[in-house]
Amino acid sequence: MDPSMDTWDLSSPLISLWINRFYIYLGFAVSISLWICVQIVIKKQDRNLQENSFPKATQDLMTNGFVSLHNKDIFVSGVKIFYGSQTGTAKVTGRNVCVFLVATYTDGRPTESAEWFCKWLEEASRDFRFGKTYLKGMRYAVFGLGNSVYASHFNKVGKNVDKWLWMLGARRVVSRGEGDCDVVKSKHGSIEADFRAWKTMFISQLQALQKGERKKSCGGHCKKGKCESHQHGSEEREEGSEEQDELHHRDTEEEEPCEGSSEEEFGGEDQQSINSIVDVEDLGKIMDHMKKQKREKEQQEEKTSLFGNTGRNEDGERRAMITPALREALTKQGYQLIGSHSGVKLCRWTKSMLRGRGGCYKHTFYGIESHRCMETTPSLACANKCVFCWRHHTNPVGTEWRWKMDQPEMILKEAIENHQNMIKQFKGVPGVKAERFEEGMMVKHCALSLVGEPIMYPEINSFLKLLHQRQISSFLVTNAQFPAEIRNLKPVTQLYVSVDASTKESLKKIDRPLFKDFWQRFLDSLKALAAKQQRTVYRLTLVKAWNVDELQAYAQLVSLGNPDFIEVKGVTYCGESSASSLTMAHVPWHEEVVQFVLELVDLIPDYEIACEHEHSNCLLIAHKKFKVGSEWWTWIDYNRFQELVQEYEDSGGSKTFSAKDYMARTPHWALFGASERGFDPKDTRHQRKNKSKAISGC
Repeated sequence: MDPSMDTWDLSSPLISLWINRFYIYLGFAVSISLWICVQIVIKKQDRNLQENSFPKATQDLMTNGFVSLHNKDIFVSGVKIFYGSQTGTAKVTGRNVCVFLVATYTDGRPTESAEWFCKWLEEASRDFRFGKTYLKGMRYAVFGLGNSVYASHFNKVGKNVDKWLWMLGARRVVSRGEGDCDVVKSKHGSIEADFRAWKTMFISQLQALQKGERKKSCGGHCKKGKCESHQHGSEEREEGSEEQDELHHRDTEEEEPCEGSSEEEFGGEDQQSINSIVDVEDLGKIMDHMKKQKREKEQQEEKTSLFGNTGRNEDGERRAMITPALREALTKQGYQLIGSHSGVKLCRWTKSMLRGRGGCYKHTFYGIESHRCMETTPSLACANKCVFCWRHHTNPVGTEWRWKMDQPEMILKEAIENHQNMIKQFKGVPGVKAERFEEGMMVKHCALSLVGEPIMYPEINSFLKLLHQRQISSFLVTNAQFPAEIRNLKPVTQLYVSVDASTKESLKKIDRPLFKDFWQRFLDSLKALAAKQQRTVYRLTLVKAWNVDELQAYAQLVSLGNPDFIEVKGVTYCGESSASSLTMAHVPWHEEVVQFVLELVDLIPDYEIACEHEHSNCLLIAHKKFKVGSEWWTWIDYNRFQELVQEYEDSGGSKTFSAKDYMARTPHWALFGASERGFDPKDTRHQRKNKSKAISGC
């Protein structure tokens, strides 16, 4: 055999692969083809699943630049939400249904998170360069959050956003919703219920769009949000010329505000489309129609305000002030809620004095026993939204009482019971003194300053009478917005008026009152205070850079109300709040408060500095009539007050008494300039482990 044949042995594996290489290539090619086919099948199955979840949009048939509506269905592929709240965030959205949840902030302005967006949207809607079709094809929905107590700009931001989007050519999916924090005027009882009702309507519309159904374009005959031309379900359309006609209607009517909530604002029922041309001869008819529509709207709103918003529920009863959401929020903050509008909470100074660690400034200034003081309110509602509110505006607001009312006997009974239950929780706590624990179970003082405006409660005089019958002294605080109620108020142990600013501009900026005539009410309240015979107090809260440079104006207010005492206190920073711009930079040092008081006293010759409580960053200015000889008598003889108020009640109000009839001598340690700086030497000063100076200066 030829030796060369041994070299090419056909049994060799390499030779076999080389000879059969074409079959190998073919196998690889078949395998790759099969893999590609499998991938195509898998993707097709996925696409079918998506089509089952979201109806497929038929491809637009482009003919001479026109879109045939006969083959175009409306569908929903997603929803993007813009949060325009003080605590929310706004995000850019794509080609989906855009939902705008926007709140109205102070003076009808947008919140910080929505300020830039609203400014841009307003400018774009008025800029001819954008045009009235800039957002054409975009679909949106708006829900506004506000409080109808601020009638002049209720839900102003939501209305504006709705209007500006429409002016730019966007199309509304559902009528604008308006949430109302005022439970009395809220259509559904609370802002949460308003949102749920609107959300139900919105989701229902989305479901209809998702199924390929659509509402017929508004023919311009909507009345009060009830569009007769709106019908659910897909509609058959004829081909040919009718398609072009409907296309023309779409181009003109798509930009009309079909839903009633905005239609009424933008021109009403028979308003021509944006691109329509109006004959000059028809202007008179159009103006007459708009005036008639405006009159009908005003009459409808007046009728609604008289009969629709009575503040009653479906059973005809007045609505409760505390909604379920509000109850949950206040309970988390430590409130013990009573009935439908009252509450009680344990003060930190009560806890401190139970442990023998010192009392509050009222103990230093007036001699109350802090561990026997109950802090409560018969009205959680307030007429202001102060920037330094230590409750972060979780309480309701209002200008008059329109809620369900609980009886004063029930409120006082449950307030004392809840207060005692909170005191009981300190039994056995290390450091709590046994004798003070026993005394703490017997309430002797009541501070009606927890939150809200106690004087709004219609039965406030009955409540005060019940307190005095139980030998409980009364310290009532009001925000100087209810002068008539101050005049009608029966004697209290001490009546406070919060004087948070001395000018109209600064008061509006700091207190953010609800009343339009807030300044006149403020002045009238001070005048009403001057007519009181019992002890009266101005309470000044200093906010650095806001109200500390108005000394002369404060002096004029002092002469107007002629109070017995003036408490000057640095603002307390209670943490970051989305409802306020207050920061630690606004908290004055105690030395700054002292300097302010020294300068103020120079402008009011009938007053002098009497006491100081350094720990509370607070000083007391007293009228010189409480200085007997060289001694201050700012403390209160509580037993004597109870005797005097009982004589007043027995005489039917004819036997009156004055502040000097129940004053008591002030101890040396409480006086301004004493080495104790207002701390009771009977107690033990508790220092924090971190001995670095507090940044608040308190």
